[in-house]
Amino acid sequence: MFGRYSLGTLGLVVGGILTVVGFYAYFSHSATLNLVGFFYGIPLLLGGLALKAAELEPVPFSQPTPPEVLSLREQQATDTQNQIRKDVTRYRYGQAAHLDSSLESLGLSPSDEERPILVGIREEAIAGAYALVLEFDSDLISFETWQSKREKIERFFGPGIRVELNQPAPDQVEVMLISLGSAAMAA
Repeated sequence: MFGRYSLGTLGLVVGGILTVVGFYAYFSHSATLNLVGFFYGIPLLLGGLALKAAELEPVPFSQPTPPEVLSLREQQATDTQNQIRKDVTRYRYGQAAHLDSSLESLGLSPSDEERPILVGIREEAIAGAYALVLEFDSDLISFETWQSKREKIERFFGPGIRVELNQPAPDQVEVMLISLGSAAMAA
């Protein structure tokens, strides 16, 4: 629920208001409001600043999800697909990039400078199956490297998922996590 809202911004707004009220109360000799402003406002303001500094914004959907794909998601999406979608579309704190630990485990992030950046996601129907498409900017990791890791990516995000890779532009890679459907869920 709170992942859709920036806690850093909330802390800055509430902390800022309470701090301003505290300063106003101090200069107007209102001791109670003065204490509230200083003892709650300043820590909230500082906490908001700290959260804002460590904030990772949600990845946007590159295109709206059609209703028929939403229906497919409800029927076929794996727990992994749902978890990825929920994790990358909310505010995160203390991480350098979305899916950074996953990319590191897959050998696709040898350093912070070389790490591919998740810039968008979308949901599609591919051959009647639900697919979550992860769109990466991959300036320093070649498409051939991604292709050599395809089976490892499939095992990492599986079971019940088939992975296809696409290169829509020279420094971009799309990772399509395609559900194997309800037959795979029963197996």
